[in-house]
Amino acid sequence: MAALLRKILPVEKSTPIDDDINVEYSFAIEYHGPPITFDIPKLVPVDVDGLPTAAEVSSSFSLNDISLPVIQPIVKTNLVNQKGKNIGSEPSLARKSIVRAGLSKELSIKVDSLDSLSKRIDDGISGRGSCEIQEVSDVNNETPCHVRKPSVVTFVEPESCSTEESEYSEIESVIHDEQPLVRNGKKGTCYRCLKGNRFTKKEVCIVCNAKYCYKCVLRMMGSMPEGRKCVTCIGGKIDESKRGSLGRTSRLLKQLLSEFEVKRVMRTEKTCEANQLPPELVIVNGEPLCQDELQVLQTCLNPPENLKPGYYWYDKLSGFWGKEAHGPCQIITAQLNVGGHIKANASNGDTNIIVNNRIITKKELWLLQLAGVHCEGNPSFWLSADGSYQEEGQNNIKGPIWNKMGIKIFCALLSLPVPPNTMNPAGEDVNQPTLEQQLLPKILLVGYQKSGTSTIYKQAKILYNIPFTENECQSIKLIIQRNLYGYLAILLEGRERFEEEILLENRKKQTADGSGSSGSTSQVDRKTKYSLSPRLKAFSDWLVQVMVSGNLEVIFPAATREYAPFIGELWNDVAFQATYNRRHELEMLPRIATYFLERAVEISRMDYEPSDMDILYAEGITSSNGLSCTEFSFPSIEREASIDGYQHDPSSSSYQLIRLHPSSLGENCKWVEMFEDVDIVLFCVSLTDYDEFSLDSNGVLTNKMMASKQLFETVITHPTFEKKNFLLILNKADLLEEKIEQVPLTRCEWFNDFNPVISHNYYNNCSNNRNNHTSLSLSAFHYIAVKFKRLFNSLTDRKLLVSMVTGLEPDSVDEALRYCRHILKWNETENSLVNNELSSTDIEASSTS
Repeated sequence: MAALLRKILPVEKSTPIDDDINVEYSFAIEYHGPPITFDIPKLVPVDVDGLPTAAEVSSSFSLNDISLPVIQPIVKTNLVNQKGKNIGSEPSLARKSIVRAGLSKELSIKVDSLDSLSKRIDDGISGRGSCEIQEVSDVNNETPCHVRKPSVVTFVEPESCSTEESEYSEIESVIHDEQPLVRNGKKGTCYRCLKGNRFTKKEVCIVCNAKYCYKCVLRMMGSMPEGRKCVTCIGGKIDESKRGSLGRTSRLLKQLLSEFEVKRVMRTEKTCEANQLPPELVIVNGEPLCQDELQVLQTCLNPPENLKPGYYWYDKLSGFWGKEAHGPCQIITAQLNVGGHIKANASNGDTNIIVNNRIITKKELWLLQLAGVHCEGNPSFWLSADGSYQEEGQNNIKGPIWNKMGIKIFCALLSLPVPPNTMNPAGEDVNQPTLEQQLLPKILLVGYQKSGTSTIYKQAKILYNIPFTENECQSIKLIIQRNLYGYLAILLEGRERFEEEILLENRKKQTADGSGSSGSTSQVDRKTKYSLSPRLKAFSDWLVQVMVSGNLEVIFPAATREYAPFIGELWNDVAFQATYNRRHELEMLPRIATYFLERAVEISRMDYEPSDMDILYAEGITSSNGLSCTEFSFPSIEREASIDGYQHDPSSSSYQLIRLHPSSLGENCKWVEMFEDVDIVLFCVSLTDYDEFSLDSNGVLTNKMMASKQLFETVITHPTFEKKNFLLILNKADLLEEKIEQVPLTRCEWFNDFNPVISHNYYNNCSNNRNNHTSLSLSAFHYIAVKFKRLFNSLTDRKLLVSMVTGLEPDSVDEALRYCRHILKWNETENSLVNNELSSTDIEASSTS
């Protein structure tokens, strides 16, 4: 009767006071029953006297001069209201993967940034605090609104659940680990601005299912380095129900971004590591896959289509593939070493006919009968990938069954798979290089970090009219725009330092004059020539914090369109120009930044297209795997055509230039063996590295010239390059000419004996100052070249050829590459002469005998 009344009568809303009164109580009674087979948890009493306590602060201690942390009083809070506040709070830029990974301590950056920066700027707030860095002491105690709360601890008897049920529940719990984000607004509204309705176009986060409208997508997703994810969801696993939509663009993105940016976002969404299918969720023949097995399965010639978490069976001999307890759905590449051994009941067949140790289904039996296979009794067959078969115990191979008339039509009617047209045995390479490509002379360009290999490679493409692809140009454009905001952040950080220095000097002057620090005087002194307007100050504080937090690549260049107006306003500001005039005092600002900063307004525009010089000067342009390759040919020049007897050999006019990043060499250059077919190695060394330092792989500060020397020794002594030609490229000769006057070469311990002979007119003759600089830099060049030559000869007992190069000058790069061609021709001529001498010696020996 009470239950019926509860359904009919309305239920009054409870209040916190009612909750305190109407509390449910639990009563403990003594247990009477069979003995318990497991240990009961015990409650250990707490020794209050043993707890450590802090000593009282003496009353004489003054609290006026120091700020101490104060513990806030613990008060009762309304949990319902607190939940609402948490749901509607601003998101932080800290990755949710911190919570998923269970890290105990990490820096998280709360960015009112992309969301509230514009509001603060419009309001004219000059105070700092658009970004707030806080330390998360114990992330495990927090339960974000995305993540399902852990269940209450319960005690169960051991071995009460079956193994099969636990496996399925484990996979299901991993797949459904995340729950959709809850919003405050009505259903169908944007999760940020709470505007719109069900018919408004929105973009959905593939991790937390948050939906954002046209105006909020870029604010909440940034540059989308992992696809359509909130900035707070970067690094997190995607919702498996959305795996089928990965890489499929939407109308909203096409309207919001350019065609290239849309392609880039879709490509990264499918290929980035965080969005890949977890290998442990794919079980093949009863065994979960490892990462290597999953990669083999996905990169084979005929991979499974729409691979999702679940249980599958795989016939390695024939390539048949299907879901567990179901018939075959596809024929993939055979002989893949993935999963365990196939089980007889893998496809839940009931025909008692076995093919490759698996009982086949009725549809497969009808297929064999149509192909003319005798299936009387309970025979067992072996079926290969090409369709040929033989009965177990017989040596008579028949088939293939796929060549029978009407087989493929019958398979289509019964929804059975047929082999694809590109069936090849496992391990065959369908894209074998042509003979002409194999015989193409190969030039390997390698060097230490920032030695100039990238500049030489780009200069060669421009020099020999090898156009950059559209994707390369767009990628370079995005890198240049992102670097521009990095340069601005360094300048703005320097502006803060310069402003603080002037304010400190003013305070010292006031103290010396005895004027004190009245309110009006202090307010006037806060204004210096480095002070920004409130609007630019807010933008400056936010940009510096983004750079310090390392999230510059996440936000830019996707937010370039939104913040481009600030660039022009910032460039015309007097305070920024005063900072720019002192840019040489900022060690973090690279020399090349001046080239881009002077064209900052042009570069920040959306219609900006990089020129050849922009591409040459751009930093950080490296392919995803650190390997770049291009083919080029030398155009004939007048001096070569005028030489008597010069013949243009078309067979050797093309060359292949391979640029390798040092990080791709691996530990102890273990990946060098892949380049055993190169003809000559160009090792690049920056002449200005003698006084610069960098962190090595162990985190130790190392002189960059000594690091180049160590890498040089490792490369030339590798067995792969034992008989290869080497050309040492001493790059950045123009910068050495400027630097050698201010910084002596003896800063590097390897060059401590550098003591060139200089005439007395060197310091007196000002008219020939340029020539004097050149002579000193040439002396340094010859000295460094001799040091590397002696090192090369001591380790290989061979001669090293050296070339001085300025990577930004096309003639210098062209001369170095033509020098490579001459070295290769000399080597060919020398080998041909040796072969002729050997052949003539053999003929003479045979004639005398």
